[in-house]
Amino acid sequence: MHDILSSFALALSLIAGGDAELWRIVALSLEVSLASAVFACALGLPLGGLVAVREFPGRRVVIVALNALLGLPSVVVGLVVYLLLSRAGPLGSLGILFTPRAIVLAQTLLVLPIVAALARQFVEDAWHEYREQLTSLGVSAVRAVPTLLWDLRYSLLTVVLAGFGRAASEVGAVMIVGGNIDGVTRVMTTAIALETSKGDLPLALGLGVILLSMVLALNAAAYAIREWSARHHG
Repeated sequence: MHDILSSFALALSLIAGGDAELWRIVALSLEVSLASAVFACALGLPLGGLVAVREFPGRRVVIVALNALLGLPSVVVGLVVYLLLSRAGPLGSLGILFTPRAIVLAQTLLVLPIVAALARQFVEDAWHEYREQLTSLGVSAVRAVPTLLWDLRYSLLTVVLAGFGRAASEVGAVMIVGGNIDGVTRVMTTAIALETSKGDLPLALGLGVILLSMVLALNAAAYAIREWSARHHG
């Protein structure tokens, strides 16, 4: 028990003291997770909106697939991206395996179904409510998507935060395509796993405290946004 308390105290001192290694890992984690969330939202929000308002053959299959991909195993995504980016793969010439760009690609593929599926549900509910009004104004289903996305911006912001949180807490795919290279691709989740296995508990605990704080802050922000939106736009 004393060793655990000592390790936790050292972890807090690393955070408060601005330990270079710890904050370098945190900075890279934030960089790749934010980039992944931005790319996933840029693709997922309009995709979810289009699926919500358009009727096309196989639409139900697409919806089921999006919902099923919410539970997509991260190691499977990592394996697929690894095969694509390896020397023998179709994208091997890019030479980005075991780089932050490979991590961004893997995390984007993981976050994209989450954003698209949740956006589809939000937009579909709004489309059912405002369809007649928009149609009477001569707005087609496709043209209605940007309008609905903007009208739902506060609700969809919680989707963006959820996507960012999913990317920041990812470890399996990141380990496979990033390689956990010190100073290059080591992010918080992979560093926690490595340092724990090495017995370096202070650094692992310090990163764990920061990661947990981030998750709590994201959830608090999402809750606050929902409450504010319900009061002012409900």
